[in-house]
Amino acid sequence: MQRTLRICVPGKLVLLGEYAVLDGAPAIVLAVDRGVVVEGAAGGEALLIETPDGDDRFVRPALAGTRGQWRFAAHHPVTGIAGKPGFGGSAAACVAACLAAGRPTTDAYGIHHAVQGSGSGVDVAASANGGMLRFVRPAAAGGAPGLRALPPIQPLVVWSGASARTGPRVEAYSRWAGRGAFVDESAALVDSFIDDPIHVTRAAWRALCAMAEGAGLAYRTPALDQITALAESFGGAAKPSGAGGGDCAVALLPDPAAEAAFRAALAAAGLTEISVQVAGPPGACPPDPADTGLQGAGG
Repeated sequence: MQRTLRICVPGKLVLLGEYAVLDGAPAIVLAVDRGVVVEGAAGGEALLIETPDGDDRFVRPALAGTRGQWRFAAHHPVTGIAGKPGFGGSAAACVAACLAAGRPTTDAYGIHHAVQGSGSGVDVAASANGGMLRFVRPAAAGGAPGLRALPPIQPLVVWSGASARTGPRVEAYSRWAGRGAFVDESAALVDSFIDDPIHVTRAAWRALCAMAEGAGLAYRTPALDQITALAESFGGAAKPSGAGGGDCAVALLPDPAAEAAFRAALAAAGLTEISVQVAGPPGACPPDPADTGLQGAGG
């Protein structure tokens, strides 16, 4: 007997705490509607997996031992973006595969870490739980993290114009001898975020830039500097979501008028805003004609 399903799994934006989260400091991650859809049927004679470019590294281990035909596709795909925007597609696909296989989503922590070889699991947490979370890395690799739900904040998201690889930046950070003070500062900022998110985001951007200079890693780009400067010029704040060097920036503005002015300035500068919404936990989703392109199950 076949079991058919269609599951939408959110992607993520890291709002605060990146890098320091690898040393046990808390981070804040937001689930957004830029994740992965898995659709198909369990049963049959063999396991068939359809992913972009045949990249099934993050889904095949979760589906091991099952039979069925599964397709992983973009959830509300990003249009007009040449490259990987950094919404945690591999983690979302891993969570989606666990759900398709009837496994608990907590299995995705270990699977994703084993395949990737590194990472905190913050992206898996967003895809598995939805909403906005205070996240603390588990003591053991692949274990369950410490999570606390927070009242969600809706940022504006701006494409930097280029994709970025996380691995080399994490390696440079891990070699840096000055991590202690940075980790303490990052933890304090996370704990203050809800009370004053714009001020804290500004402080986090400066702390991350100083860390990157000390560690010798490529964090800033001209586009990210421009996005950040524009947000601050309208009374807001912006910073990269995640490891920097490209991908997306998240921006917070103080009021609707400032948001409108910021959007107009982005358009005048040729910068692309990506529309996102805060997403709830993964679950069944209706057919959506917008789900046409395949999402990166490997990035």
